[in-house]
Amino acid sequence: MDSTTTVLVVVAVLAAALLCTALALLVRLVRTRRDLRRAGLPTGPRWVFWGAVLYLVLPTDLLPDPVYLDDIGVLLLALRSMRGSLGEGAPASTSRRPVRRPADDYAP
Repeated sequence: MDSTTTVLVVVAVLAAALLCTALALLVRLVRTRRDLRRAGLPTGPRWVFWGAVLYLVLPTDLLPDPVYLDDIGVLLLALRSMRGSLGEGAPASTSRRPVRRPADDYAP
């Protein structure tokens, strides 16, 4: 194999890996939104979710489409925004960690 072919193969593999990462984040974003809605918890502004999905799907990006780094960043920001809205409006009982009370430390 000559060096040009090697470079093209490496670029194609990196582009495929970035696309897989972006699609995995999209699935995670959709599942997070679905789970929050089923639990009756706030999902944040709708435009954040749909904007992130459209940014991934539409060909107009900050970086050309074989480079999905900007798409991954937008999906991560949408996930963070959805989880941030969960923290603001969620009841205290949604925490996964048990609440530790000082009296529990001194129980016989």
